[in-house]
Amino acid sequence: MSDRRRVVVVGSANTDMVVGSDRLPAAGETVLGGTFLMAAGGKGANQAVAAARLGAEVSLVARLGSDIFGDQSLAGFERERIDTRFVVRDPNAPSGVALILVDAGGENLISVAPGANARLSVADVESARAVIEGAAIVLLQLEVPLDAVGRTAEIAADAGVPVILDPAPAQELDAGLLATVSILTPNESEAERLTGIPVGDRSSAHRAATELRARGVESVVLTLGARGCYLLSATHEELVPAPTVEAVDTTAAGDTFNGALAWQLANGVSLRTAAEVASRAAALSVTRRGAQPSMPTADEI
Repeated sequence: MSDRRRVVVVGSANTDMVVGSDRLPAAGETVLGGTFLMAAGGKGANQAVAAARLGAEVSLVARLGSDIFGDQSLAGFERERIDTRFVVRDPNAPSGVALILVDAGGENLISVAPGANARLSVADVESARAVIEGAAIVLLQLEVPLDAVGRTAEIAADAGVPVILDPAPAQELDAGLLATVSILTPNESEAERLTGIPVGDRSSAHRAATELRARGVESVVLTLGARGCYLLSATHEELVPAPTVEAVDTTAAGDTFNGALAWQLANGVSLRTAAEVASRAAALSVTRRGAQPSMPTADEI
């Protein structure tokens, strides 16, 4: 059944354990932290919550362990009114956990133990085929196995459903996957990993985005942190600025951006307008601590 306002997110779900301190430690160094926060996270779950909190109808395809972290994650999804029919509880792996260090300027270091996320399978994706084929937008990231990501993109592309791929964590991607992607949303380091082109300004962003389009991606929205995002499609090229804010924690800013982008596109707006709104959402998120707790509502945007 078609549901042409629905966002389907296939990806990871973690519990984030965040320690704040004045500065990030060097290798082998211990730094005394000042604050501790435990919050729901994981790129897939973050993007699903970001879109749902803004008002999108969201279905999530993911794996959680049969543990207390999984229980808490599932309860959180249900509070956000996310469709959890395709969230599998795995009795043989723990729920994913991310350890995050954040300094006084909002910069972070993150290490992830994927747990059940690493067991998300093609079969899990196939079980959600009907909702994927009937969606407005499918949103993907790379914290789950590539075969599951690739199969999702194939199903969506074959059904004419646009695919947004956030290529994080950065890794090499084959031409077959890129050819199914409608919108690729790398940050600067991810764009460099994919193209070999260091991104530091509009000119280098244009070169990297052009290279990615030459590999089969329809449109590129390259995120540039506080500078906003660079948009390149077949018909449009623009540096879309971001609002100026005082950042306290950049965790999940990219996830907020992608969730908001998907929400806007599911509502039928242009890619340029969606990118502007997504930049506002991400800017709001960095003014608050935590991943999902930092994500704004539509009224706040």
